Amino acid sequence: MKTRLIDLNDTELFVSGDPHAAWAHLRRESPVYWNDVGDGNGFWALTRYQDIADVYRDPAAFSSSQGTVMGGSYRSGADSASGRMLICSDPPEHRLLRQQLHQGFTPDMVRRVSACVTENVRAAVDRLLAAGGGDFATEVAPVLPAGLLRAVFDLDRDQIQHLLGVTRAMIGHRDPEWHNGRDETMTLVGTQVEILDLFAELIERRRREPGDDLVSLLLQSEINGRPMTESQILYNCLNVAVGGNETTPYTATAGVLALIEHPDQADRFARDAALLPTAVEEIFRWTSTNAYVQRTATRDVEIRGTLIGRGQSVTLWNASANRDEDQFPDAGRFDLARTPNQHIAFGIGAHRCIGMNPARAEITILFEHLRSLGVRFQLAGPIERLRSNFMLGIKHMPVTVTVTR
Repeated sequence: MKTRLIDLNDTELFVSGDPHAAWAHLRRESPVYWNDVGDGNGFWALTRYQDIADVYRDPAAFSSSQGTVMGGSYRSGADSASGRMLICSDPPEHRLLRQQLHQGFTPDMVRRVSACVTENVRAAVDRLLAAGGGDFATEVAPVLPAGLLRAVFDLDRDQIQHLLGVTRAMIGHRDPEWHNGRDETMTLVGTQVEILDLFAELIERRRREPGDDLVSLLLQSEINGRPMTESQILYNCLNVAVGGNETTPYTATAGVLALIEHPDQADRFARDAALLPTAVEEIFRWTSTNAYVQRTATRDVEIRGTLIGRGQSVTLWNASANRDEDQFPDAGRFDLARTPNQHIAFGIGAHRCIGMNPARAEITILFEHLRSLGVRFQLAGPIERLRSNFMLGIKHMPVTVTVTR
């Protein structure tokens, strides 16, 4: 039955409300939930772990080609990115694209990313300690993707800072801090164009002066015996940049907040270095920065006795699945020793995030460094959340810091 209990399209629920309480209600009462946005339009919301996992694993019935974000954050349904951008493609195109993009995420590349991130983290934390505190969300967290951009795309400092700012404005186009009173849609389109222009210039430069970065590798790549097209390279560079830039900073900030709010776990982490691997996975589960992904039903499908019609939008709420009591015992408890921890912060199956290993490396490096120094945080003012129902982000988090060792 189509009901309207909670408006998951309303970003205020995510900024000033409690989305986890809303998801818990839906898991209990309406796990296959029709979110009506008016005029007969809307989307299905799946909130239970098993249902979401099943849809991830069935691209034949649930397509990614019509876009993975509501409102066309990357593209519209008629855009030529369909089948050309990894996240907006289905088999067999998805498999072929993934094979080429995997070149940018080899173990050697992850080691290069780790080296750049380590250098950035040490410098940023040193600055924060010298000042006795600051805004963790703007002064420390962004150095994680800065290291990735430097390693993967071989960009200089100015290019990195520019790209970080533009991708943040693209994801946060609904947030007043980023659209500055401009039309939200124009902010979204303008930032997309700016990112694509930046990579178009980079493609031309790498054609003249190839290196060992991702763009150079893609320029040499072939799919079915044909060179990758410029549009394929552009869309997938945008995908990598936006995905890499916007997830780990928000995960890092929310992870620090979780330690502030759970001092028993912070004490436990400080005492036991062996907790680091499980702590990192629990931070990913707990924060679930990418709240959802979208799929489109290719045929009529029944889930839990509810008919989902062909062509309807289906949203997979990863953040809800990661708190599903059927999958995670005591799911509402932040537990740095949690095991097993089969969270889906990176998705499942063929669409598991291609940048998963660098993301894990970034978060591991940061929290290992903070633990080794004995850094403890306290909030020094109110936090400010990003106005978005897609990215669960903290824009500003003033903290004070002390060192216990």
